[in-house]
Amino acid sequence: MELDSSDKHLLEKIQQAFPLAEKPFQELGQFLGLDPKDVLARVKDLKARRIIREIGAIFDSRALGYQSTLVAASVLPERLDTVAAVISRHPGVSHNYAREHRYNLWFTLAAPPGENMARTAEKLALGAGADSVMVLPATKVFKIGAFFHLSDEEVTVDGGRDGRRETTAVSPPHLTPQEITVIRELQQDLPVVERPFEGMAANLKISEADVVGRAREFLSRGLMRRFAALLYHRRLGFVANGMGCWRVPPERLEEVGETLAASSQVTHCYQRVTYPQWQYNLFTMVHAPTKEGCLATIKSMAGQVGIADYIVLFSTKEFKKAMVKYYW
Repeated sequence: MELDSSDKHLLEKIQQAFPLAEKPFQELGQFLGLDPKDVLARVKDLKARRIIREIGAIFDSRALGYQSTLVAASVLPERLDTVAAVISRHPGVSHNYAREHRYNLWFTLAAPPGENMARTAEKLALGAGADSVMVLPATKVFKIGAFFHLSDEEVTVDGGRDGRRETTAVSPPHLTPQEITVIRELQQDLPVVERPFEGMAANLKISEADVVGRAREFLSRGLMRRFAALLYHRRLGFVANGMGCWRVPPERLEEVGETLAASSQVTHCYQRVTYPQWQYNLFTMVHAPTKEGCLATIKSMAGQVGIADYIVLFSTKEFKKAMVKYYW
């Protein structure tokens, strides 16, 4: 996709944070040195060209009392599309990919408070037609949050709540029925209009200022990680998606996890549980224009940390990528 420098700076900005304001395009215009009407027109164009996937609230599963996990399923190749379609219909599934391995279907699942996450994941996958399942919850998160650098200038990415975080379960926060309704509304794809929160305010029967104020409050309380845009990264040239699975000695997990997470080319870095048939305990995600680029990056990281026991699983098909829907 051809993008001018203003488009690139705009996309980098809204990946980090879309302004929580009654007139957000005015704020974006001031930040970028552009006319607000031009910013609005650019965002409309970028959505129409399927470069911006959606704009909305990204909530913190753990802070809301939810549990989340990565799930690997082994599916007969001829049944893969059918099984994936069933799994993708679950509102707690945000990502669902085919990957090159015997475990050829990988998806992420969020489960509400009180639900047995492992049982839900197994029931979902096996019920959809998978032959076997591995539930792989994170035991430590070193880094989370995809950011695609598009301009030639140095960009400081605000890690914020997308940096290292705990994985232990917490008690669900006390939320009023109205707060839950606001959370549901904020998860909708934001309309690209001058006052995008106006429709939400009308649905909620509160003012725009109250909608924006509640969103900012959720952010300050740590319930929301950020309000931002998700992109169709493949249309921007980041075609290869390599999941590095590393077998790291337990005594080196902290050191290696921190080192790999520090790489700007790593978007996610997790320590996960293992199985007798699956001893890889550290996962990293790398995106690049080509498979060769991903492999070169991961090979370089392997040399940096001195770990030779790893595999790279590339996605071959994207079945679903969306923000998790909470309280649905």
